Amino acid sequence: MSAIDAAGAGGTSWYLVERLSAGMGREEALASPFASWGIPTAESLTQALTVARGVPVIASGGIRNGVDAAKALAIGAAAVGLAQPLLQPATKSAEAVIARLEQLLLELRTTLFCVGAADIEALRRTSCLVKVS
Repeated sequence: MSAIDAAGAGGTSWYLVERLSAGMGREEALASPFASWGIPTAESLTQALTVARGVPVIASGGIRNGVDAAKALAIGAAAVGLAQPLLQPATKSAEAVIARLEQLLLELRTTLFCVGAADIEALRRTSCLVKVS
């Protein structure tokens, strides 16, 4: 199955990766102007959905909690991807990762409750979570 990953700014910072791997000097100076490079996830997702033509679009980049996931799903993402919120728990144990995922799901369910949405399809019919400039 094909899909599009609309990975927006806020996820893995390749600027920081390059900076850390390059150390000091010319390479660091070259990487610095790109520190704020990127399109916000909500905008990236919205743009991808306009051309996806039936292909599922996954939102990633800056998804940190259940509210972020709800926003992406409300815009129309078929799924969300996240890594950063799970990295720290992964250094502890599988149980810590499971606990973080359970917390994320609770945040998502609470967000649905707060906007009066019984499920993800109802969430997609709401407009109170997203402001795309």
